[in-house]
Order: sequence, then structure tokens, then C-alpha cells
Amino acid sequence: MSDPYRRGAAVEPTEIAREGAAGLRITWADGRVCRYGAAALRRVCPCAQCVNEYTGERTLDPASVPEGLTVESLDIVGRYALTFRWSDGHQTGIYSFRLLRELCEQEK
Repeated sequence: MSDPYRRGAAVEPTEIAREGAAGLRITWADGRVCRYGAAALRRVCPCAQCVNEYTGERTLDPASVPEGLTVESLDIVGRYALTFRWSDGHQTGIYSFRLLRELCEQEK
């Protein structure tokens, strides 16, 4: 089975669009369209406040993230990631395009 991430294009978005206050849609270079909910993304935040840097253990309790969480703002980081400011005030996570694509692939 070939690894779509080796080709590079699969992890490059061609469009990033907000869908309402709590949704995100990414269209990838290979044509795949992925949709993400704010609460689900916040629950997998990769930052050091949410994941222990030494053990990799998730320290954020997923139950503490409300279903009604919204995206206050989002920004592109370089050419490799997105960062969000969530309605709960959290804003330190950097979500690489690779991570976002992997999350989408898990939803198959």
C-alpha cells in the first residue's frame, strides 16, 4: 500500500474554509475534501498544555471541551500548519497539515 504522504501533494491544502462558527473544510491537493468540527479538533490539540511533552500522554480531559465550542479565529502558520483561537480562550496548538490529513483519514 503506498503512503499518500510521501507524494507531498496529499498534505497540501488548496482551500481552507470556515463553515459556520464551529466547522472547518479543507480541500487537499489530491481532491479529498475533509470536514472538521471545532470541539473534535480542540480535543486533539497537540500543544504542550494538552499533551505531556516528555511522555506524549494527553493531559487535556476531552470531557472538559464543550460540544458548543467555536472557532474565534484561525491563521496559517508558514506553509505547514494552522493555529486556532477557540471560544474557550485556548490558542497555543499548532495543527500541522499532516496531522489534519491524518485525522481526516481516520474518519473513512
